[in-house]
Amino acid sequence: MWEAILQGVFGLVQFFYNLCGDWGLAIIIITIIFRLLVAPLMHKQAKSSYTMQKIQPKINELQEKYKNDQVRLSQEMQKIYADAHFNPLAGCVPMLIQMPVFIALFQVLRSIDQYIGQTASNISFYQIVPDLIKTPSQAFNEGFLTFIPYIVLVIIFAGATFFPMVQQQLKNKDNPQGKTTLIMAAVMSVMMVFIAWTSPAGVLLFWGVSSLIGIAQNQFTMARCKKADQEKEERELELSHPYDVDVIRKAKKARPKKKK
Repeated sequence: MWEAILQGVFGLVQFFYNLCGDWGLAIIIITIIFRLLVAPLMHKQAKSSYTMQKIQPKINELQEKYKNDQVRLSQEMQKIYADAHFNPLAGCVPMLIQMPVFIALFQVLRSIDQYIGQTASNISFYQIVPDLIKTPSQAFNEGFLTFIPYIVLVIIFAGATFFPMVQQQLKNKDNPQGKTTLIMAAVMSVMMVFIAWTSPAGVLLFWGVSSLIGIAQNQFTMARCKKADQEKEERELELSHPYDVDVIRKAKKARPKKKK
């Protein structure tokens, strides 16, 4: 079954290559289609992240209040999650969805010769990235100029993991676990660098473009959530403070006195 999936991934890449004439652009088109398909899930994940930012102060209070009673802390946190319709596991969805595609594309590019049926050549991205099969470690041995586009892909690959976590922490400065979150983000980014170092450039291109689209989509959803909250607050404010209608009475004119 897995081999059928690999054949399907290669078939898609080859189909779009035949349309546009460039392997890198074909991978980018597939990435955009992939992100469009999972957009509803990504939107839900971004809303979940926004909800987490809103309830974080309450969670901090509970952690301080029940720091010596982990059972009660867990119960109270579950109540907050239920009231806010928040799923703590929602943040893992983007990574879990992308990983099978990442692995499949990794294997396809590593064995591109057998899929094409001949020695692969000119598997590039408009010569910006000369060889999408080559890994950053291989490019490093060929000189600095050759290595430049590959190190850019590595930075995007790792930075796209680090940036969202740092951004979320900056918005939750009162989070007592902030330093731990930043350390975890840094460790994950280092791990991503190790993974990227031996991954084909085409895989890094897919992951980098996918992550950048995800960051843009996340910012868009966050902005919409903030706008919706502001409009809701304004409506509630209007309902709680109805407008006072000033009625200006006209001054009564003095009645003319009757002549005797």
